[in-house]
Amino acid sequence: QVHLGESGGGLVQAGGSLTLSCAAPGGTNYAMAWFRQAPGKEREIQVAISRNGGNTRSVDSVKGRFTIYRDNAKNTVYLQMNNLRPEDTAVYYCAAARATFGVTIYWTQSAYEYWGPGTQVTVSS
Repeated sequence: QVHLGESGGGLVQAGGSLTLSCAAPGGTNYAMAWFRQAPGKEREIQVAISRNGGNTRSVDSVKGRFTIYRDNAKNTVYLQMNNLRPEDTAVYYCAAARATFGVTIYWTQSAYEYWGPGTQVTVSS
């Protein structure tokens, strides 16, 4: 069982930056990802990282702006978000997928077994 907890959300002006953190005790055996759900929309994956941290993947809309990375010694995954836009406003969730291999990235929501409660990010124009 992995218990996830996000932190770092808040209100920021467009063009600003935020760093989200996801504490994942026992999470070093898991690939991780950040999803988001905007009002009235479905939850969608944004970025993912392999168990060993060596591989990442991002959706096109956040490439060059969002970076996922992890510190396995601290059992923490981070989402660095730069140049934020109003359309980035959403509840952000971290999620964990059991990973047999250290280099695998999981890109489907169904692969993720464990979820945090979410943290609100609001970007004002």
